Amino acid sequence: MIWRILKIIFLTVLVLLSFLASGCGSHFSPAGEHIDKGLQTVFVDNFSNKTSEANIENYFRNSFIGQFSKGSRFKLVNRKDLADTVFKGSINSIATPHLSYSETKLAKENRVIVTMEVVFEVRETKDIIWANENLSGKEDYMVDESNPNTTETNRKNALKQLADDMAEKTYRYITSGF
Repeated sequence: MIWRILKIIFLTVLVLLSFLASGCGSHFSPAGEHIDKGLQTVFVDNFSNKTSEANIENYFRNSFIGQFSKGSRFKLVNRKDLADTVFKGSINSIATPHLSYSETKLAKENRVIVTMEVVFEVRETKDIIWANENLSGKEDYMVDESNPNTTETNRKNALKQLADDMAEKTYRYITSGF
């Protein structure tokens, strides 16, 4: 009886392993093969800022420019009329909740959370290649209760890191076809 149960378990495991080995049929397309090969150039347009955070749109636009220039799929151009595609974004919200507190009940660590909308489209036809209306990310930073300048520097560094992370993540989504 025990051998029969072990045999059933063994066969079940073999069947499951064969399904896992065969895969689901989907795969990553890391170089953007799913995007029309005729689309070779990209312009990263100015981002709009719907928040009260001054210059945040520049952090994000610069990060996306950097990400497209690092990638090999598109050639970055500096004028919209020279581009086959346009990438544009809007910073829709920013929040900075406290994460931890000191013994004196002052914030010790904060988190910056940004939500934005991004669109990657064909310049001439406005056909959308990829878009996300609710792209969000977060980054933590330390608060120095004795030095507000250090806290502000930490916050700006967190925003720049967040912009870089969101640009990299978005670029991977675009080029993988997800």
